[in-house]
Amino acid sequence: MGTSLTDKILDRVRKAGVLRPRDVEGSGIPGTYLARLARRGLLARIGRGLYTLPGTPAGEHHSLAEAAKRVPRGVVCLLSALRYHGLTTQSPFEVWMAIGEKDRRPKADGQALRIVRYSPQALRAGVDTHEIDGVGVSIFSPAKTVADCFKYRNKIGIDVAIEALKDCVQRRRCSADELVRYARVCRVWNVMRPYMEAVA
Repeated sequence: MGTSLTDKILDRVRKAGVLRPRDVEGSGIPGTYLARLARRGLLARIGRGLYTLPGTPAGEHHSLAEAAKRVPRGVVCLLSALRYHGLTTQSPFEVWMAIGEKDRRPKADGQALRIVRYSPQALRAGVDTHEIDGVGVSIFSPAKTVADCFKYRNKIGIDVAIEALKDCVQRRRCSADELVRYARVCRVWNVMRPYMEAVA
């Protein structure tokens, strides 16, 4: 492996934070070079097909960066989004990711993922991009996450949804108008309204 090619890959991983073989294959570099660099100790394998620089300190939300690399079109949602926004004391052991109704389900390869299917409109609404450990991660906004919690209350529990709503309002993480807008997008306004009136 040429030094210039090695330098090119190392430079790319410094910028991207985490690399997958497909990230370099588009430039004509065989993805197998990443595994070779890992064997030489120049890269660290942090998951199946995921490489970073050795000794890179993993941030608090590193698992979200890994999940974003594994599910590039996915959006961090529900309990994982609540945790990111500081709207829950729960620490889910799996990363909750929203994907489209017809998207291919990602393969299980070590990292625990909880996949939830969203309609096209719900998957596009309220998405923010946050940089975590050098990786752009799509995460639903606080207001959209709260509305999603009411929509998926049978999966996560109504108590979690109510607590998230209270925290969101009390910490002023979004406006009442945003909550109403996303409650309507998620078609849960009638469910959320009495709880919103109670915490207003």
